[in-house]
Amino acid sequence: MSRASLEKDPHEVASMFDAVAKRYDVTNTVLSLGQDRSWRRATRAALNIGPGDRVLDLAAGTAVSTVELAKSGAWCTACDFSVGMLKAGAERDVPKTAGDATRLPFADGVFDAVTISFGLRNVNPHLDGLREMARVTRPGGRLVVCEFSTPTNRPFAVVYKEYLMQALPRMAAVVSSDPESYQYLAESIRAWPTQAELAQRISQAGWSDVRWRNLTGGIVALHAAVKPR
Repeated sequence: MSRASLEKDPHEVASMFDAVAKRYDVTNTVLSLGQDRSWRRATRAALNIGPGDRVLDLAAGTAVSTVELAKSGAWCTACDFSVGMLKAGAERDVPKTAGDATRLPFADGVFDAVTISFGLRNVNPHLDGLREMARVTRPGGRLVVCEFSTPTNRPFAVVYKEYLMQALPRMAAVVSSDPESYQYLAESIRAWPTQAELAQRISQAGWSDVRWRNLTGGIVALHAAVKPR
């Protein structure tokens, strides 16, 4: 089995994503009930990028998110620590780099914007990852974190947590190339901080003007920030 533990050993997590790479995109679409496409569009809009911008898409996986970002006209590169995921997206015509979020293979201040979608939960420790994102971003540059979060409606939150722990692994058993790993996905979402807690941690990592916006009732939240000048 390729399931990672919540201790999030980098090699263990990378191996898990290598195992799910083959059917990762279709599994995400099924498990999100098709919402993944709208979340990618919302991330691109929140990043406010365009021609002339250099953008890092961290934890990009198969680079489907990078292709969405590139629709803005910006130069966008995908980076992920799972070589299997990058290989699964080999046909997507965007630059790709294998790299660890806590030790990014880029110089200081080379990007105008950086984003990470559904990957910050897998960075250990994630404060180190947020500091590295700040390091490679120019002063005044932008950050957007798209991540699973805490539904704002309490009854809905109860239903959602039940879906995570019961329905999600069962659905993954039908469509995923490694369904065991989706038990980790469910557990890591439940253990993740709330919107306000994550905003505080982004500030602790050196970002300013931190704010967030809920998507799909708080199932997902977009956190945006700016690197101080």
